[in-house]
Amino acid sequence: MEQKIKIVMLVGEAKSSTFMYNGLSKDFVIEKVVRETPVSMKQILKNRAKKLGYFNVFGQILFGVLLLPIIRNFSKNQLAKVLETQQLDSKPIPESKIVSVNSVNSNESLKILKELNADVIVVNGCRIISKKILNNVSAKFINTHEGITPKYRGIHGCYWALVNNDRENCGVTVHFVDAGVDTGEVLYQATVNPTKNDNFTTYPFYQTAKGIELMKLALNDVNNGTISPKKGVEGNYIWYHPTIWQYLYYRIFRGVK
Repeated sequence: MEQKIKIVMLVGEAKSSTFMYNGLSKDFVIEKVVRETPVSMKQILKNRAKKLGYFNVFGQILFGVLLLPIIRNFSKNQLAKVLETQQLDSKPIPESKIVSVNSVNSNESLKILKELNADVIVVNGCRIISKKILNNVSAKFINTHEGITPKYRGIHGCYWALVNNDRENCGVTVHFVDAGVDTGEVLYQATVNPTKNDNFTTYPFYQTAKGIELMKLALNDVNNGTISPKKGVEGNYIWYHPTIWQYLYYRIFRGVK
């Protein structure tokens, strides 16, 4: 396939961004990777508290501090197996490809994106992109969301689908980015099938692997001029991190790890 489009990535420092770069670069030339500095945890928690209340955020902190390290520790072997079977490549993104910015929404970022003049900007693992960026950069912004939209917007879409006994919507979406939270027009969706040995810490890697496949399809469509947006599944909900009591309840009574 002759690549006629110029592709730039706009990312955070999540592992999924590295996996996405390595997966896509096997079939496409990625011009540059514009990578932002992560938002501070203090700011993240402050923003969450405004939306969810301090009690819920306290429960999320307890989950992250008390349970998540234990889950990760007992999942090391399974994680290694998933990374191998899903063929996720963790090789660092070449430094020559990276352009660092404080925020994807900064004036600096806007200037760089305009100068790069890409046809497609692949979004992965960064903060919500502002209207200032979306309205002033001519490229198509395409994101991989770890959930089936709009039913599983937000985060941990696979986990919440399993909690809801909704395996047919346990999956991943590739979509255009708009000013909402995971509300852009859908390009591709597909399900994933984690095993009984998987848990909260390994579910996302199935979604990342499938997301790479779907993103390649979307980029091929843009390259060939055959892109065809569609509606997502029925339902429209935003999901957040589980609290410690939510996680324990669903693990004990629904068997979702």
